[in-house]
Amino acid sequence: MTVLAVIPARGGSKGVPAKNLAAVGGVPLVVRAVRAALAARRVTDVVVSTDDEAIADAARSAGAEVVLRPAAIAGDTATSEAAVLHAMDAHEALRGTTTDVVLLVQCTSPFITAEDLDGVAGAVTEDGADTALTVAPTHGFIWRQDSTGDAGGPDGYGVNHDKANRPRRQDRQQEYLETGAAYAMRADGFRAANHRFFGRTALVRTDPARVLEIDDPHDLARARALAPLVDPAVLPSYEDIDAVVLDFDGTQTDDRVMIDSDGRETVSVHRGDGLGIAALRRSGLEMLILSTEQNPVVAARARKLQVPVLHGIDRKDLALKQWCDEHGITPERVLYVGNDVNDLPCFGLVGWPVAVASAHDAVRAEARAVTTTPGGEGAIREIAAWLLGPGLNNHLTTPNHINTLNK
Repeated sequence: MTVLAVIPARGGSKGVPAKNLAAVGGVPLVVRAVRAALAARRVTDVVVSTDDEAIADAARSAGAEVVLRPAAIAGDTATSEAAVLHAMDAHEALRGTTTDVVLLVQCTSPFITAEDLDGVAGAVTEDGADTALTVAPTHGFIWRQDSTGDAGGPDGYGVNHDKANRPRRQDRQQEYLETGAAYAMRADGFRAANHRFFGRTALVRTDPARVLEIDDPHDLARARALAPLVDPAVLPSYEDIDAVVLDFDGTQTDDRVMIDSDGRETVSVHRGDGLGIAALRRSGLEMLILSTEQNPVVAARARKLQVPVLHGIDRKDLALKQWCDEHGITPERVLYVGNDVNDLPCFGLVGWPVAVASAHDAVRAEARAVTTTPGGEGAIREIAAWLLGPGLNNHLTTPNHINTLNK
């Protein structure tokens, strides 16, 4: 049975510009949706419908097929149903196949899971439903307000309850909130009805803690704050990356500067980080130290580590993009380690933005992974252990201690 997941992702969002490319947990929303769909056992094909080339590139890189949406169904008034029907027609024409079940997957629901998609697909393919959607149980009291009231102003009244007789939670019938994340439909019925709900509709329960739809900047901020708590812990492996790029201050140091009476400055670095960097270099990964500061200590540390360095850089993201181009490295396969807000442009460029434990809250919120170790205390060694696994221990025989460098 062919189960086609269609992810509508147009480029013209007004509430949050470039919304579908906004990163949550260090991953663009459209890529999060593609990954969930590809991981679903019951989904056989994944298509992103878009009118935006940048979204199309991100979707293809994530492994989805792309259907370019015509302008007639790409405006503010275009329906999701129109996008799904167009994508389904285009996919069937390209593949010469017939779709049995079609899924509408909304990438504006950042915490959608493969289990959610398997749930709605299974309700149709195995349980006999015509349509299905993800819902979250709720016991909330819903209110509505009249535009005019008898007492000189608008009057509030209960929609799912009598405000004069409010039953206890355990005495109320269970209600469900539509999450807006995932829908499944029999393809033939969907074509006939031209709507996502027809026939028998199954409700597929999901975790209320993961229910969030991004419609405005406040929703996006909430999603980024929740991502470290809601997303399953996923750490990069050696197979995921081709290069490791390191910030210096606050990442390889603890972000403190010591000044003596003559005005000379010193910083502290961790011996374990040096050993971890050496192991990464020997593993064959490309390495780079990228720093805003123009400081002799950065160059001295880079020489000791035998790692190329670019420092005194105002636009680190532009320097990183040029470095990737010169070395033939795809930015999506770069792991970048940072700690402060000047690292955020680089976070938006690479596939694996990583924050050290002591990083600024805004940086931690946009990271795809966060170390358990603060900057300057062995965070880079921890990342080396993620990438190289137990074999790293062969390179870590020197006791950890602090090495102070003149700045």
